[in-house]
Amino acid sequence: MTTFILPGIPGDCSWNTPPLDWGFSPEKGLSITAGARTDLFIDPAGGPNMDNAPCALFTPADNDFLLSARVFVGFGAAFDAGTIQIRVRDDLWAKLCFEYSPQGNPMIVSVVTRGVSDDCNSITVERPEVHLWVARTPQTLAFHYSLDGRYWNLVRYFSLGWKNALRTGFSAQSPTGEKCTAVFSEMHYRPGVVNDIRGGE
Repeated sequence: MTTFILPGIPGDCSWNTPPLDWGFSPEKGLSITAGARTDLFIDPAGGPNMDNAPCALFTPADNDFLLSARVFVGFGAAFDAGTIQIRVRDDLWAKLCFEYSPQGNPMIVSVVTRGVSDDCNSITVERPEVHLWVARTPQTLAFHYSLDGRYWNLVRYFSLGWKNALRTGFSAQSPTGEKCTAVFSEMHYRPGVVNDIRGGE
């Protein structure tokens, strides 16, 4: 399996699913291009399960950590997105998305999957980029977003169970389009916990 290193990320990254194209530069960050009809979703209505979105994942060394990135998405079709993903196994995972709605609005969306997916739209963001942040302890996860990388808003606070072994990282998707490129810059990882889970500090 091919692995690679990203500055600011502790550990080797590898592709859970390879992208259509990707690249990294210190100036621009990590670029991931997802191909046509790519997604990560287990339909609670019993539709086809999708797990072909390209994901650059690494194994954190810490039980408590915070992972954030500035995310730009070249939106073109409904549900195009750049995401930060937490994956325990193929049917137990979560993702925080900067996603294009069917109404043509960039949105913050969270998906938590325990056998089937629980999909929740949060807020529209009138810009092509946003900051996303995941905070994790062995028992809990919290998703936050920010417009400026300083003031954080809670999106979702939940649990995937008491899990020590997981992978996390960055992904792009284009469920209804032909391709979508997401760019992740200002990627930061640090061990520790959030002092105020609802205030994002």
